[in-house]
Amino acid sequence: MYNLIVLATRPSDWTHEQFIEWWRGEHAEVTRPLPGLKRWLHTDVQEAMDEKSQGWDGVSILSFESREALDKALASDEWKAAVAHVGNMRGRRIILMG
Repeated sequence: MYNLIVLATRPSDWTHEQFIEWWRGEHAEVTRPLPGLKRWLHTDVQEAMDEKSQGWDGVSILSFESREALDKALASDEWKAAVAHVGNMRGRRIILMG
């Protein structure tokens, strides 16, 4: 399995609950059709273990069979639609692959 991992925070004018509802709802509907997507997992961050880890609202893990399958997804129209859906969200995010 090869994963795309997204750690994100909400825009400053959204509540945590609004952001999680958007992420698991309308944004998930846009990301789930990614070609080759094997698993979509989302975790609502409830607490952090230390000060450096505070301030994040959620984590998503999108799993693919291989790096090549992820690369195909990232080159797809579905990925472009997911990126466009995020638009100018104004929150922070970190995206990792591995």
